[in-house]
Amino acid sequence: MTTPTAADPGERVPLVELDDVSKYYGNVRALEGVSLSVHPGEITCVLGDNGAGKSTLIKIIAGLHQHDAGAFRLSGEETKLSSPREALDLGIATVYQDLSVVPLMPVWRNFFLGSEPVKGTWPLKRMDVNLMRETTRSELARMGIDLRDVDQPIGTLSGGERQCVAIARAVYLGAKVLVLDEPTAALGVKQSGVVLKYVAAARDAGLGVVLITHNPHHAYLVGDHFVLLKRGTMAGSHPKTGISLDELTRQMAGGSELEELSHELRRAPVPDHLGGHPVKDAD
Repeated sequence: MTTPTAADPGERVPLVELDDVSKYYGNVRALEGVSLSVHPGEITCVLGDNGAGKSTLIKIIAGLHQHDAGAFRLSGEETKLSSPREALDLGIATVYQDLSVVPLMPVWRNFFLGSEPVKGTWPLKRMDVNLMRETTRSELARMGIDLRDVDQPIGTLSGGERQCVAIARAVYLGAKVLVLDEPTAALGVKQSGVVLKYVAAARDAGLGVVLITHNPHHAYLVGDHFVLLKRGTMAGSHPKTGISLDELTRQMAGGSELEELSHELRRAPVPDHLGGHPVKDAD
């Protein structure tokens, strides 16, 4: 019998690792047997249709919910997060689709929302507004985001610009893992491209990124690894080198199920007595 040894120093330890994780709500299976790894400087894309379990997966990684079975590890240490604040303190930043911004507040105020720096001592302690303005401006510029004015209400920005501000905020606050919930879902082609550019910038800054999406084309542009979910279970796990965009799209769309549906929807031939002509197959 051999004694367990320490991990190989050359072995890459994932920032976040889910190993056969399951989550149940009473008798309802939300997730079952899901595994994924998130490494520094890589983007792991989680793809699935509505009801596939993507939202539950986000909540487990973000500390909103705890898993019921399997293992959840942070930098190799098994853990159960008790709250989103604990997740954030441990370097996991989650950017939800609705962004949770205050539309009428300026960009710099939203950039530091919940983490405001202060100056002075009690009873004269107050927010350091100048520091927040300058830091917001410089951090956005460092990410390549050029805003006209950080004093403008964040609600006046486009959806893509708001997503980019949220990504820059996570990088500045020291996130090691960035979880993005459908960041391009409500955006046009041009704005989606802008957001994906800053997702790649976060990856290049050394963060491990989890990109939740139902769009295989967006995922394939930036992803290093793809995890497919279907009805709460894993339908596939592929490195980018092991799958083509066409195959990823086929699996995402249901593969054989879609082929069966196309046969069911094929136009039936019109009978001759109704003036129709036999319908020949294309092949």
